[in-house]
Amino acid sequence: MTQQTVSDLMVDRLQAWGVNRVFGYSGDGINGFMGALRRSRDKVEFVQARHEEAAAFMAVGHGKYTGGVGVVTSTQGPGAVHLLNGLYDAKMDSVPVVAIIGQQSTTVLGSAYMQEIDLLTLFKDVAAQFAQLASSPEQVPMLLDRAFRTALETKSPCVVIVPHDIQTAEVPELGHEHGIVVTAPVWHPAQVTPLEEQLETAADIITQGERIALFVGQGARGAQKEVVELAEQLDAGITTSLLGKPYVDETLPFATGTMGHLGTTASAYLLENCDTLVIIGSNDPWTEFYPKPGTAKAVQIDIDGRKIANRYPVEVGLVGDAAGTLAALGKRLKDKTQPSRTAWREAVECQVSAWHQLSEDRAAIPADPVNPELVIRELNGRLPGNAQLSIDVGSCVYWYARQLILPTGVPAHLSGTLASMGCAIPYGLAAKLAHPDRPLVALAGDGGMQMLGVAELITVAHRWRAWADPRFVVCVFNNRDLAEVSWEQRETEAEPRFPASQEIPDFPYAAYAELLGLAGIRVEDPAKLGDAWDYALGMDRPAVIEVLTDPGIPLLPPFPAGAEKLDGMRSALAQEGPAGEHARKLLDAYAEGEERLRAEAGK
Repeated sequence: MTQQTVSDLMVDRLQAWGVNRVFGYSGDGINGFMGALRRSRDKVEFVQARHEEAAAFMAVGHGKYTGGVGVVTSTQGPGAVHLLNGLYDAKMDSVPVVAIIGQQSTTVLGSAYMQEIDLLTLFKDVAAQFAQLASSPEQVPMLLDRAFRTALETKSPCVVIVPHDIQTAEVPELGHEHGIVVTAPVWHPAQVTPLEEQLETAADIITQGERIALFVGQGARGAQKEVVELAEQLDAGITTSLLGKPYVDETLPFATGTMGHLGTTASAYLLENCDTLVIIGSNDPWTEFYPKPGTAKAVQIDIDGRKIANRYPVEVGLVGDAAGTLAALGKRLKDKTQPSRTAWREAVECQVSAWHQLSEDRAAIPADPVNPELVIRELNGRLPGNAQLSIDVGSCVYWYARQLILPTGVPAHLSGTLASMGCAIPYGLAAKLAHPDRPLVALAGDGGMQMLGVAELITVAHRWRAWADPRFVVCVFNNRDLAEVSWEQRETEAEPRFPASQEIPDFPYAAYAELLGLAGIRVEDPAKLGDAWDYALGMDRPAVIEVLTDPGIPLLPPFPAGAEKLDGMRSALAQEGPAGEHARKLLDAYAEGEERLRAEAGK
């Protein structure tokens, strides 16, 4: 019988917290824990990534797609350093993650030993809520319990560092004595509701408004019904943050779509013209797209009081669960006489219709060879109702935000606030491992694919045969350019594209997929996009759709913000030769469409 070690106790504690999967990469500093995972006989599955950064993204993805705690592990030194990016993703998007990290034995700490890094200093910021080094076996269960409770309570990453000699030590007896803390793997969320007087003040402010906008973030994920009910009650328009997009049905005639730089013209109209703003579960940083301070009175609802008035000067903050707070607010509003807002609702719906037409027109603009907006538009109506979606960071986020109408209930996640490239395939793997009976679609640019995606396709190829539904469709926008960076330089710096910085080496993504035993489809003709989606979604294995897209399609912010950027962008493009002239013509077509829309709406 193998002697039970602290590592075995760690695995038992993970099971007690409901953990069935740990993402990571092995190394000598974490070998004791790896041995315990092996001995657990897959009660806690270990998922080997190709890189610790990808493993951390997988843990974040697990948290996002399941609502539980993502767990990642690594060895000390370089393995631990590699975790940082994914852990910052968890911190900035408010996702509970626990990282269990190995360390050299306690007897050599402080000796500048091989791979010895001051891990507490390394993780001080990213795991500000909880980061601890175990210095005795007796500490370990308590540290794990505190890490999980803190991660769940604060929706943030927490770190437990366990030196190798402690991992392999015998399980200690935890007696009832001084200096020993015995804990339990228990946490329950609190029911948080605002004070009555705050609800009443908020209802008074909202009642006075004649042009109301609801701004919905990911904090409203459990309040989708209540959001729509409030919008109907107030004849309000709804816009969302990027992270809030999956939680509002964008087929509603008063749903204006995503706000911000990558948002819609309808959302820009809503926020530009409202006189009352209700922010629900959002901490979106695109403050220049909020109403100009002083033009709209604001009420904010958030479970975390630290986020109240963090982005906009609100009159009242309601600290509470979104669903319960909206229900309580709705009851108070029923008792108050509301002004007529019919004209406002009609104007909003007119803007939504105009945006839908504009987005269709944009996707139909001829490009060289394929318009990336059309790639996403062709997915509408084809995305299965039980699908899951992961999105990388880059220009593909714009096309997702502007062109894809998500079926109700389809989860879609990306690195929203950190905005780190390379997340799509790791996120998709986490989603697929959590729900192997559901198809997965991942959208990625060539930059993100070359950063982490190409390597993690090996993980897809390694695992897909165990999935009940083998469909894992990766759509790669191959434009040989870091397009978002190129357009940011033109927009914010009036600088032309710098090829040495932005040019991406060409890579045969579809052929590489076939080399791995997956399906590969290469698309150069826009007329074949629909067939490519149908083929990939009908396959009996994962597939990669490689679409050669035009980097000249502009990432133009919605007007009026976009109008202010045109001269600088045109100046930059004038310095880029024939490719710049091609992109300038596309930019002019986009600007003309915006101007026509605003002129018609003003009639």
